Amino acid sequence: MRGSTVVAADYFHSYSAVGLLAVVGVLFVAVAFGAGRLLRPVVPTPEKLLTYECGVDPVGEGWAHTQVRYYVYAFLYVIFAVDSIFLFPWATVFAAPGYGAATLVEMFIFLGFLAVGLLYAYKKGVLAWT
Repeated sequence: MRGSTVVAADYFHSYSAVGLLAVVGVLFVAVAFGAGRLLRPVVPTPEKLLTYECGVDPVGEGWAHTQVRYYVYAFLYVIFAVDSIFLFPWATVFAAPGYGAATLVEMFIFLGFLAVGLLYAYKKGVLAWT
């Protein structure tokens, strides 16, 4: 019974270090924001209250029509970029002895899912730039 309490103490000690670091981080951010709020000058003028974007004065209304296809391209890029990141750890595991055949099959299944997703996007006409 004594050995299990030592293991539990070590287990919770590592989490207490993480918890303490999280508390210190939150306190640091809170103190920094509080000090900034207390020390900054507050002089609102009409020029400061204007909407500012890239140095150009705002003209017209704030709503702009943006086509959805740009978001679809961005979403597809994120999907395939994140999925391609998984290829690098796979390559290191594939090189390790004893993992060759299993990881090769898993990677072909993974690439098959990617190919099905790309084929679906192509069939839906998402990839056609008009």
